[in-house]
Amino acid sequence: MPDPLNDDDVPHPDAWRFDDFVLDTRRAELRRGDERVSVEPQVFAVITELVRHHDRFVSRNELFDSVWGGRFVGNAALSSRIMAARRALGDDGESQRYIRTVRGRGYLFVGRLSPTA
Repeated sequence: MPDPLNDDDVPHPDAWRFDDFVLDTRRAELRRGDERVSVEPQVFAVITELVRHHDRFVSRNELFDSVWGGRFVGNAALSSRIMAARRALGDDGESQRYIRTVRGRGYLFVGRLSPTA
């Protein structure tokens, strides 16, 4: 029986569209228009977690668990991956067009999403 407090039980689309971007988890790629955007695997994982849980903020601990498998890494590692994710999306820490910082708690994807076919 699905756990209403655990959205891991909820099926997610394989790809999401936002503005000119497509995040395709099945192909493990981020595209902007017809161009593939090159991102490191951990950066892709950060973007995917934020998009997958776009209805709520994702805590730093959740990102540590999902991206680094619970291994201890410092806050600097996460901050650098967030910065790289923003850069890949043409975003930055000031405008926060796609990735908003929830101060002291985590991050929230704020782009307008639509599933792709």
